Amino acid sequence: MALDIPALRSEFRAAKADLLTQFKDSRPSTASACRLLHQLARLVDRTLCKLWEGVCPPKGAALVAVGGYGRGELFPHSDIDVLVLLPVAPSVAGDDSLAPCIEGFITACWDIGLEIGSSVRTVEECTEEAQRDVTVQTALLEARFLCGSRARFDELERRTHECLDVPGFVTAKMLEMRQRHTKYEDTPYALEPNCKESPGGLRDLQVVLWLARAARLGRTWHEMARNGLLTPFEARQLQRNEGTLKLIRARLHLVAGRREDRLVFDLQTAVAESFGYTHSPALRASEVLMRRYYWAAKAVTQLNQILIFNLEERVRGSHNAPMRPLDGHFFDRGGFLEVASDDLFVREPHAILEAFHTLQRDNTLKGLSARTLRALYNARNVMDGRFRKDPVNRSAFMAILQADQGQTRLFRLMNQTSVLGRYLWVFRRIVGQMQHDLFHVYTVDQHILMVLRNVRRFFIPEHAHEYPFCTQLASEFDKPWLLYVAALFHDVAKGRGGDHSELGAIEVRRFCKDHGIQGDDAHLVEFLVAEHLTMSRVAQKEDLSDPDVIQAFARRVGNERTLTALYLLTVADIRGTSPKVWNAWKGKLLEDLYKLTLRALGGARPHMDAEIEARKQQARQTLALHFLPPGIEAPLWQTLDMRYFARHDAQDIAWHARVLWQHVGTAAPVVAARLSPIGEGLQVLVYAPDQADLFARICGYFDRAGFTIQDARVHTSAKGYALDTFQIMSGENQTFEGVHYRDMIALVETQLAAAVSSQEPLHEPSKARLSRRVRSFPVTPRVSLRPDERAQRWLLSVSASDRSGLLYVIARILARHQISVQLAKISTLGERVEDTFLVTGQTLRQDKAQLAIETELLEALAA
Repeated sequence: MALDIPALRSEFRAAKADLLTQFKDSRPSTASACRLLHQLARLVDRTLCKLWEGVCPPKGAALVAVGGYGRGELFPHSDIDVLVLLPVAPSVAGDDSLAPCIEGFITACWDIGLEIGSSVRTVEECTEEAQRDVTVQTALLEARFLCGSRARFDELERRTHECLDVPGFVTAKMLEMRQRHTKYEDTPYALEPNCKESPGGLRDLQVVLWLARAARLGRTWHEMARNGLLTPFEARQLQRNEGTLKLIRARLHLVAGRREDRLVFDLQTAVAESFGYTHSPALRASEVLMRRYYWAAKAVTQLNQILIFNLEERVRGSHNAPMRPLDGHFFDRGGFLEVASDDLFVREPHAILEAFHTLQRDNTLKGLSARTLRALYNARNVMDGRFRKDPVNRSAFMAILQADQGQTRLFRLMNQTSVLGRYLWVFRRIVGQMQHDLFHVYTVDQHILMVLRNVRRFFIPEHAHEYPFCTQLASEFDKPWLLYVAALFHDVAKGRGGDHSELGAIEVRRFCKDHGIQGDDAHLVEFLVAEHLTMSRVAQKEDLSDPDVIQAFARRVGNERTLTALYLLTVADIRGTSPKVWNAWKGKLLEDLYKLTLRALGGARPHMDAEIEARKQQARQTLALHFLPPGIEAPLWQTLDMRYFARHDAQDIAWHARVLWQHVGTAAPVVAARLSPIGEGLQVLVYAPDQADLFARICGYFDRAGFTIQDARVHTSAKGYALDTFQIMSGENQTFEGVHYRDMIALVETQLAAAVSSQEPLHEPSKARLSRRVRSFPVTPRVSLRPDERAQRWLLSVSASDRSGLLYVIARILARHQISVQLAKISTLGERVEDTFLVTGQTLRQDKAQLAIETELLEALAA
């Protein structure tokens, strides 16, 4: 039969387009998605069979669907995997017409528009390949007959199962799954999850089906329920949540117009709108969609764990392992906590929290057994308002919080099993809640648990090397569990509208009242939740050399215990937002603020004259260690006022003097750089005759060279010289360590000196490079320009989405208006910047000029 390829192509494309249009126009439902996937598979089945028959296939050959296509489902842009199963290998058959026949079939598939992945093998070759490669083994488990020799396909199925080592297959697929979960951050709550491969995605369900098929325990959820692996309720739940994931993935393919399995920021809103979701004052449409995805992924994660455990026990025979009694409710079976009866938690709800407390106390237990996980899943409705108010349960929850160990593991497990959200109803509201602030990379519940983990690590000696100062403070803190409570509640009111710190303080006050936390302890926890952002803001935005700033902060915290608790929570909070946010410079600012405030809490106002004299003396001692003669620092120090010495520590003062003592008053700029003593990036010193565009020229150089400025301390001497110090890092957050850092330092010193000396006009800012996340969730830029308390200088505050060269854009505008920068506080929070500048200039005294500057800045930031 001659093939009419153009006609077949038109027929296939028209039929596929019709199916996609029907799906697009239908009401989004799991039924519509499942119907589409089966219809697409049937359409491809019919087309492939026509092509197979048209090329006159060899006698005894079969065409077989494998992989995802073998399941009889096709997403709009999924690959089509087929196996051409031959009776004998072409080399053995000696038939020269065989190869052209197969090549003609594959070519015809591509000509029609079927993007197939094909393999050509005999049954023996399939068997040999499957024994070497578990991926081939998996694909053959899903093989589905299309056309050709049914006997050949039946032989393949029989040989596949005969050669299958079920325990080995289970082990290999479990290792594969663990590796995949690690690749995808080991959480279903990534902000851009892969709805196929991420934990809780479709692949997790497919793994279970593969294992069940290999063990001959069922090919569908309902067959598995009949074989005792699932309850009928669990089978329905799995089917429902699988349908939700399929619906989202199908809509994602349709919106993207290509195979795209990641719910990337660029597509989330469009996919949400295809569901009919709209923006509201409280939630974006994309947040509604992602909440639905996360809840489905969480349910899949829970049920997947139950099923995997059950399958492993069946395959390995460990379901008959002997059990060690722990108490009347629980047993230890093979290192897992086993319930005494399936309905234990329904009959005795107190046993729910008791199970976690038992797991916490017994170090020999590795986790919860499949039977216990199932019992928890089926007892979710027991955890109602009465359960939450029960004094016994409240006592058990406090016992878990106050235990000496295990909080990180326990609270994660309680969240995975939905117990945490059922007991703390306020926590349930933020499970799967996205955060579009360009700062956090985790959902709210995952961030909270990350902060709890970070706080907990301060109290574990094995982690002392990570944050020695935090560990030192934690070792002297009397009640660690108060910090755990604050960690659990600090962001629990996110997504409601209003100030989440204030709303969270109300929630934690209620929790304290209900759980018997009273007096100073209750006041401390409420303060920590209400003020958990304060210390970070003061450290990164205000001038820590100003005694008034320190005094005001000291009055706010009130005492050393509160200060220590707030410091520990702040460090844990910043560390729990994103791997990009924390750096050593932020750590130093917080530590400096802690130590300065601790001194202020001692009772006496800081005596700056005495403090500065002490710094000078320490700097002289450091200079002496470098064999410099006494008094070499005097000419430089005579040109510098108290503000300079207040803003720099003794080590920096000594370094400046060592570099500049021979260059005081020089006409040529002096640039020196060194590895930052804080441990990351470079510290760069610039000494030059002051000029209005000096700060802009320095920022312009760093912009062109690909550096980011972490901090800038700008000072003008009595003789009109700028003495500026910068903390810089490369754009990729490299630390300049290794064999090439000396070359890098020499390059910066040479090129920056040339840039400062240049008389050429300031160059145009480089084209901004925006991340996908910034493009999808831009921050509305804000600019505030107001006089300081003494009305002598002005405070310029800027908030905007981060992009390369942003600081240079700001500096260039200030230079154009003859405004000098006295101090710059650079604060980069993930992909959002919040910078503060202390500036001076005659134009700032004119209201019209101020308005023009603010307008220019806003336009530049929004560009």
